[in-house]
Amino acid sequence: MSTESTELTGKVVNGVIVLDQPGRLKDGTAVRVQPMEKRSGSEITESLKDMLLSFAGTVEGLPPDIALNHDHYLYGVPKKTE
Repeated sequence: MSTESTELTGKVVNGVIVLDQPGRLKDGTAVRVQPMEKRSGSEITESLKDMLLSFAGTVEGLPPDIALNHDHYLYGVPKKTE
């Protein structure tokens, strides 16, 4: 198993590093540990927003009134008029 590009995550518990996915490295494997920066909730929200916005406008074949009448297309409620 090659571990050159493997990046694992975990937490320190009682002074011991506990990996989120244990068993991925053989005993005796040399590792480098670097604390991760803790991101704030607003940073996580912004990165999620950016990721979701990257999909905006990429779906093809939708009805022209999808924004106004999404409930009609999803749940069959009567169509709205502008």
